[in-house]
Amino acid sequence: MVFPVSAALLDALVLSVVSKEDTYGYKITQEIREAMEMSESTLYPVLRRLLKSQCLTSYDREYMGRNRRYYQITEQGIAQLETYRSEWELYKDKISGLISEKAEKEDTV
Repeated sequence: MVFPVSAALLDALVLSVVSKEDTYGYKITQEIREAMEMSESTLYPVLRRLLKSQCLTSYDREYMGRNRRYYQITEQGIAQLETYRSEWELYKDKISGLISEKAEKEDTV
């Protein structure tokens, strides 16, 4: 993707994925990759930031003889996600209005 991705957008994506179900890092990365490129090395600092800000909690669960760390959204995380979602709608509409061909055509009419 040619457009830079901000920390807030990464936080919003991770919170959105985790809000659907408790999940682990690799699966979060795979879901986000459906929309944009993201490495696991990019994900873990985001998870640490969200844990530190109390938007997520984590717990370990055994999986095939190993511990797997799962992430769960908190009430604070749900509130933050709602803020991100409303901000995203405003941002998306403004950017789409500026970039889209339809907006260009309407301005010239």
